[in-house]
Amino acid sequence: MATVQQLFSLEGQTALVTGGTRERVVTNNPQRDESNQSTREEIQKLGRKAQIYTADLASRESVSALVKKVVSDGHQIHILLNCGGIQRRHPAHQFPDNDWDEVLNVNLNSVFTLCRDVGAHMLERDVDQYGRRGAIINIASLLSFQGGFTVPAYAASKGGVAQLTKALSNEWASKGINVNGIAPGYIATEMNDALMKDKTRSEQIMARIPAGRWGKPEDFKGPVVFLASRASGYVSGEILTVDGSWMAR
Repeated sequence: MATVQQLFSLEGQTALVTGGTRERVVTNNPQRDESNQSTREEIQKLGRKAQIYTADLASRESVSALVKKVVSDGHQIHILLNCGGIQRRHPAHQFPDNDWDEVLNVNLNSVFTLCRDVGAHMLERDVDQYGRRGAIINIASLLSFQGGFTVPAYAASKGGVAQLTKALSNEWASKGINVNGIAPGYIATEMNDALMKDKTRSEQIMARIPAGRWGKPEDFKGPVVFLASRASGYVSGEILTVDGSWMAR
């Protein structure tokens, strides 16, 4: 019988991550200059390996070239974590076409392209001793379930991510590829700066979170490791909310 440590181990695994990195990781960071080495340095301090790849998630051509480049460099991708995303706020009746297109390209189209290409890469190899070929984790949102205000493109894109996750799981779960999503609640990151600085709105949000606080990036370590490891071997097609019980309220 496997120990808990063995079930959750990611030893020997390589992950392709958009937006952030852990374990032995090949990183694609769409909105940061390559000179920003802080994430890679943190990984290397743990005795792990990391390599940075740059790509424009708003460009289908750039995204399509990414997996080919990673694989041609000799990497076997065991985990795909799609967590790159952008936000644009406008009243729906004034929402510009270019902002709509950019949000959908980054938040949904790039996710599909990466899932498709990494999925094809995973399907080419034999299953491991546990019947697994890989794990795909897509970052969804509370707006995969709710509509939000003045963010129609974001809501549409994240609703699409949730449904894409389920559709891919239906095809690939039997082939040893688990596809799941994580829906973050209100997290204290740069994307939510405007909300946190809006005293009225911030108080409204806090009043609904039973946990009594905004989420932190550290709150996602456990869920991501669970979904990336064989501990979640019989979990696929799920959207795991990490929201301080917001959705249960």
